[in-house]
Amino acid sequence: MPKVTLRNTFHVRNTPAALQAHLSQPQSYVGLSPLVVAVRDVERGENETRYVSVERFRFFGVKYDNLIKVTLRSTDETVEGEVASPGGVRLDYRFRLTGKDDGTEVEDTLVVHAWTRPLLTYAARKAREVQLARAGVLTARLG
Repeated sequence: MPKVTLRNTFHVRNTPAALQAHLSQPQSYVGLSPLVVAVRDVERGENETRYVSVERFRFFGVKYDNLIKVTLRSTDETVEGEVASPGGVRLDYRFRLTGKDDGTEVEDTLVVHAWTRPLLTYAARKAREVQLARAGVLTARLG
């Protein structure tokens, strides 16, 4: 299965603990990605949280809600997990949170997998748009 790795590093003027707490809550992802409009079916386990994220797309004026399964895990230094889309796209993600310069350096890494190269190209382009937008949203929300 072909894959693409995307990285973005940015600074937020808040503590790693504040970012870890925010990124560990499924509800925080609504609006954190411009595509995510809701989360539902949240199941919290001992070491991970699973939920369904609703991504809203528009194709030629037609609304389509893509229901994706998300697994979320958290430590003091990272928040990470996997996303499985019914369209055959998988995404592994990790936020590495490092205290730096009176705030937190966030290293946002995405690995996008898809079963065909054209689908991978489309999914990676959308993932990169979301990744870059997420830096601005996190900075606005938390510092």
